[in-house]
Amino acid sequence: MGRVTVPRRVLRLRQGVPSHRPDTLAAEEPMEIRVGGRPLTVTMRTPGSDFDLAAGFLVSEGVLHAAHQLAGIRYCAGATADGGNTYNVVDVVLAAGVPAPDASLERNFYTTSSCGLCGKASLDAVRTTAPWSVAEDGLRVTPALLAALPERLRAAQKVFDSTGGLHAAGLFDADGRLLCLREDVGRHNAVDKVIGHALREGLLPARGTVLMVSGRASFELVQKAVMAGIPLLAAVSAPSSLAVDLAEESGLTLVGFLRGESMNVYTRTDRIDTGTDTEG
Repeated sequence: MGRVTVPRRVLRLRQGVPSHRPDTLAAEEPMEIRVGGRPLTVTMRTPGSDFDLAAGFLVSEGVLHAAHQLAGIRYCAGATADGGNTYNVVDVVLAAGVPAPDASLERNFYTTSSCGLCGKASLDAVRTTAPWSVAEDGLRVTPALLAALPERLRAAQKVFDSTGGLHAAGLFDADGRLLCLREDVGRHNAVDKVIGHALREGLLPARGTVLMVSGRASFELVQKAVMAGIPLLAAVSAPSSLAVDLAEESGLTLVGFLRGESMNVYTRTDRIDTGTDTEG
């Protein structure tokens, strides 16, 4: 199995004084996802929860939406020329009758850890029809509950403490209880790992839940939440304009700049119980 962290010796400068010391880096390695033995895409990720990542990626792409559609996931033996297993190639086996991914999904380039769905240029090109709607989800949460989530997310991160270099995504229930947390060098990978876990546990659609992410809220993260049936996405940083557009169109509540008791609610403000009518 790949390592989550990698040691490295560095030159450290503090007020001009040099010293050599060990450092710990977050690992980043490519992972190829195959479906039925056919290569689909390569993503740069932090090793760990690879099966969740593969399953979540296929949820985001509209290939899977229920646990019974997934027959199995395995690492590919003989991934190298000498027959060795790098644990960097996984093969997803779909259940009988589940259509294979459309050929248009195949990537002839790798997905970097920062870009998410690279190569898709416009809102129309990336919009995927979800098997369910989040617009009718009756979730309501208080500002106090949302304000507590960043610290709960941070407290549950195990690898960040040693590297400082990983994004996190956490799925919380309506009472603020953490259901699943995953870390990765790519924020979109962390989200896919959470969604893949939810799929494999039979939790999709993830109604009445909140997806909390470190960093910003990009278009692809909103799309992934919608595809998983998650009605509220919260981020500690800013959303993009396309993220807000898709959230509004889909009926998802999008919260940004969630820091302490301060936050911006961009869409479906009626889900935030402020004691007043804030529908928007």
